[in-house]
Amino acid sequence: MSAVANDGGAPGRTIPPAPPTSDSRTFARGVQDLIEGLRTSELWLHLGWTDIKQRYKRSVLGPLWITIATGVTAVAMGILYGELFHQDIKTFLPYVLLGFIFWGFIETTVLDGSVVFSTNEGLIKQLPAPISVHVYRVVWRSLIIFAHNIVIYAIVFAIFRPPIDWSALLVIPAVGLFVLNAIWVTVVFGILSTRFRDIGQLLTTAVRLVFFMTPIIWSAKTLSDVGDSGSSKLKYVELNPMFHYLEIARGPLLGDHVEFYHWGIVLGCTAVGWIAALLVMRNFRARVAYWV
Repeated sequence: MSAVANDGGAPGRTIPPAPPTSDSRTFARGVQDLIEGLRTSELWLHLGWTDIKQRYKRSVLGPLWITIATGVTAVAMGILYGELFHQDIKTFLPYVLLGFIFWGFIETTVLDGSVVFSTNEGLIKQLPAPISVHVYRVVWRSLIIFAHNIVIYAIVFAIFRPPIDWSALLVIPAVGLFVLNAIWVTVVFGILSTRFRDIGQLLTTAVRLVFFMTPIIWSAKTLSDVGDSGSSKLKYVELNPMFHYLEIARGPLLGDHVEFYHWGIVLGCTAVGWIAALLVMRNFRARVAYWV
């Protein structure tokens, strides 16, 4: 509705209404996008499963190739590095295998999440859906691959019988934290990589580097067994957040006691990551469709 004002020189002059204020750059809209995307679960569940089927289309074994590839690599690395580091194969092979399984989830989430929007340009521009749908799609797809790979542990468990007890159930909240972190990682790197395409290449290099810096194909316990110099090196290992993520997930399935500070560090990283994700959603969510 327009207003009528009298400024003395132009009686009856019409003043146009103020333009409506946009709320697209608010935390509320970012949170709403995440909630609405979660509610459209049928869509991202279907898209994620379709991605897996398309990847192994016309393949005889289909998604079983995921399990075979991970199993062969983990067993080969476990035997090789077990001999090099003089480790007991009965304990070292399950250690390496679980490291590969959980690291595979992390790596898949980071690398696929960094290109989730740039590789789905058509869907983003044509499908009227929250952008978080594509985030959940990546996380769901990573969970499917993880579920295929965890079958290998069941086989290794039947062979080597690691001394686990009821504390093994701690792997459930650990996987829950992995999922929560996967969501914020996909949001942050997915949106930023859409704007700055070099970030995706940097992440690929960084993931490969962090793999060798993380106790996956080598054990942190070997450092603590070599005296004072090993203890100082272990402190450097603990500066790597991925070490703590693997500890809370791998330890319970190996029968190891997981110190509480590992959980504290992971919870801290999760909180910081979600704050970053909300900031990115608040500032750049509406621009993704223009950047792809």
